[in-house]
Amino acid sequence: MGCVSVARMDAARALADLTEISSQIEAAVLLGQDGELTASTMPDEGRSRKLAEAALKLLDEAAAAGSGGGGETLSQLEVAMLDGSVFVVRSAEHSIAAVTSPEPTVGLVFYDLKSCLHDLALGEPEPEEQEPEPVKPKRKRKPGKAPAATSNGDADA
Repeated sequence: MGCVSVARMDAARALADLTEISSQIEAAVLLGQDGELTASTMPDEGRSRKLAEAALKLLDEAAAAGSGGGGETLSQLEVAMLDGSVFVVRSAEHSIAAVTSPEPTVGLVFYDLKSCLHDLALGEPEPEEQEPEPVKPKRKRKPGKAPAATSNGDADA
């Protein structure tokens, strides 16, 4: 058995998985540690950049407003509006922002966003890099021998 190398999960694939499992998320963007747009579910790059910039600004403004001098870093926030919400979650390596439909299940959306960031941090093996499972050869019966009976009376195939 050889060593399987672990590659980082593709950012675009992570966002596609996110929007597939979370029906409340309408659009999402992923930002790198430096704040640069890494991936988006939106086809329009201009709109993607606007959402990314707004998410970073929301995090900065909320952190500044809530700063009590304790040096805490804001890690998540939700801005609820009449026509939907904006969620932002920050990890050590990435930030993710999502736009939802009105009145989302807040805890579930935060959970899905954090899970996406967690999966990105862990990475996963690429399918072409995985070694196939070894195939066990089937036993052949000797000619003239009947299959052995099991404890429940069934024949062993």
